[in-house]
Amino acid sequence: MSRRDILTPIGITLGFIMIMAGIMFNGGVGGIRSFIQATSVFIVLGGTIAALLVNFNMIELKLAYRAVKVSFSKDSMELPDLIRLFVKLSERARREGLLALEAEVDELEDPFIKKGILLSVDGIEPEVINDIMSAEVSAVEERHQRGRAIVEKAGEYSPAWGMIGTLIGLILMLEDLNDPATLGPQMAVALLTTLYGTFLANLVFLPMAGKLANKTDQEIFKKQVVIEGVIGVQSGQNPKILEEKLSAFLSDEEKERLTEVEEEQVEEKEEANEA
Repeated sequence: MSRRDILTPIGITLGFIMIMAGIMFNGGVGGIRSFIQATSVFIVLGGTIAALLVNFNMIELKLAYRAVKVSFSKDSMELPDLIRLFVKLSERARREGLLALEAEVDELEDPFIKKGILLSVDGIEPEVINDIMSAEVSAVEERHQRGRAIVEKAGEYSPAWGMIGTLIGLILMLEDLNDPATLGPQMAVALLTTLYGTFLANLVFLPMAGKLANKTDQEIFKKQVVIEGVIGVQSGQNPKILEEKLSAFLSDEEKERLTEVEEEQVEEKEEANEA
């Protein structure tokens, strides 16, 4: 299950506010009107979209839409939560057998974890489980890379189309040199397309591609933890040993948080027993 990642919209909004503030400090509210030009927007956005349609097919463009959605979402299950889940599954599997985990499957929200547990329940060998789940990890990484490539290309195309718009404006300006009073305003309009293209590339497309790359790395890393957890549960590893093994994937801060949560759970059990 994913939650909303508020940092992406906050970053884009903050960047936009900073640019608007810079304009207003130098030219007042009226100065903003000088930076609004519909023709420039059409050239940059329309040209970027057209170039993407030429470069990619429809299936790949749909992957880009999903990739953009991912950049605004946040995985609700952190690594310490994942480790506690597998420790719990391991304890039940050792106590009641692997078949007892079928009752746990319906409560799992992550389809990757669910698939691994079902493979374990079916008695598949650990090596085969590792091969099946690793193949899925590779497929996920490939899909993410293809979706991210479109966003990266948009970051490359938008400044180029901004320059194309500027060249168009300069050509039109040079055709009308008889009136010197119009040269300044026409030059300003010509340069706006370069501004729009650079703005989109460096505040939206390229930072978003960077975030998608980070999210892909995090997801692949988390799936590797899941594979180790599933194999540990299937092979009947001691829950404490499994916890120690999976804790190797945690940072020092995450290990401290996991320890604190476990201590709280122990205290709650003791209080419940005393009551």
